[in-house]
Amino acid sequence: MERLSAFDASMLYSESSSVPLQVCSISELDTTTIPGGYSFEAMREHLASRLPALPELRAKLANSQLNLDHPVWVEDPDLDLTYHLRRVCLPAPGGRTELADLCGRIASSPLDRAKPLWEMWVIEGVDGTDPHDGGPLALMLKVHHAAVDGVSAAHLISKLCDLEPDAPPPDPVEGPGGARPFEIAAGGLVRSLTRPLQLARAVPATMSTIVSTITRARSGTAMAAPFSAPSTVFNTEITAERIVASAQLDLGDVKAVKNHFDVKVNDVVMTLCAGALRRYLAKRGELPDKPLLAVVPSSVHDQSDRPGRNQLSGFFCNLQTHIDDSVERLRAIAESSSRAKGHSAEIAPTLLSDVTQALPPPMIGFALELLSHTPLKHTPIHNAVISNVAGPDVPLYVMGAKINAMYPFGPIFHGSGLNITVMSLDGKLNVGIISCRKLVNDLWDLADGFGAELAELVDAISTER
Repeated sequence: MERLSAFDASMLYSESSSVPLQVCSISELDTTTIPGGYSFEAMREHLASRLPALPELRAKLANSQLNLDHPVWVEDPDLDLTYHLRRVCLPAPGGRTELADLCGRIASSPLDRAKPLWEMWVIEGVDGTDPHDGGPLALMLKVHHAAVDGVSAAHLISKLCDLEPDAPPPDPVEGPGGARPFEIAAGGLVRSLTRPLQLARAVPATMSTIVSTITRARSGTAMAAPFSAPSTVFNTEITAERIVASAQLDLGDVKAVKNHFDVKVNDVVMTLCAGALRRYLAKRGELPDKPLLAVVPSSVHDQSDRPGRNQLSGFFCNLQTHIDDSVERLRAIAESSSRAKGHSAEIAPTLLSDVTQALPPPMIGFALELLSHTPLKHTPIHNAVISNVAGPDVPLYVMGAKINAMYPFGPIFHGSGLNITVMSLDGKLNVGIISCRKLVNDLWDLADGFGAELAELVDAISTER
């Protein structure tokens, strides 16, 4: 068996009817590359051939009433692929609005915890076409955040995808195995006895972080401070109803801006997010005078020896949305991001894991419940979550179909009702945006702002030459 880390388990404890904690992706597929043509049955057989290499999709949760620690992952001997792989057809005309509405509804429903925590939806009728005749197809994957973070999700997708349409399946990977209730309880007892050691490990890193933050704040080199964000339409309580939108940009244009202004790709991505948000809020007459604040998660998989599937750190980034000029905003974001990354580098990469691991399960649940009822509308911690995931710069195929776009979507929370996740793939930058339908119903206006912002930055290159 594989026991969940405290951080992984926190994704279960903090889930509620209005906050389903899952990560999703929507892929646009070219069915003309599928050997022998498209059929749903063939796609199901293809996925079945990949399952032996995907222990994340074969594992389900297990627990014992006497367990003093977190639940465990065990192999599901009765996995039913017909339950997890589903087929649906879009209503006419099958455009981006119909696709987004359907995917928003899929993202709104929680996953069944009695089964492996994932679903895959094959969506036909895109653009009013028939995939059996070579029309495009959409594929939505939904996985619980307790099972994957950004990096482990990318690893999962890499096992699902191929570099050729008729590639053989990867080698099988051993799963977590099984566990009886008394084994779960015995292992939990042992783990509970190690909590004082976990606490002792977390205290020095916590104190070091506090000292470093105070020193940097005094010298003006600290990252943006939490609870310094203005209130926006996205910073209030949410319901379970999700709304999604997407945008696709040319990665070559992004790199041209990066090279010309001597900044990082992530600086350009943050500037595009900031500019699109500025346009969107200004159009609604809701642009705050104070700049928006984003939290930017970052992976520490390569810096951590701690157990668990979620290995995350991050930093707060000032989006400089009070600056009208896009080039000036880019330079300001690059400067503030450099400070934030320097500050973040001084924080122990395992700090979040160690702190949560030192707390008993009831305390984690209580803390998360308390935080979810904090009046964040007037004092938001931040305005949005923004993630940038580097994908391969080569074509990928899934179940034989070439992936023309892959839009990732992260979770949203009470007080933080906007998540923007960006992923590069095969020369394109794919932007996935998710929010709550109670808060906004015009998310495509935000998505369309990304192209306008990039065009403005590209035009600035010509102006400066």
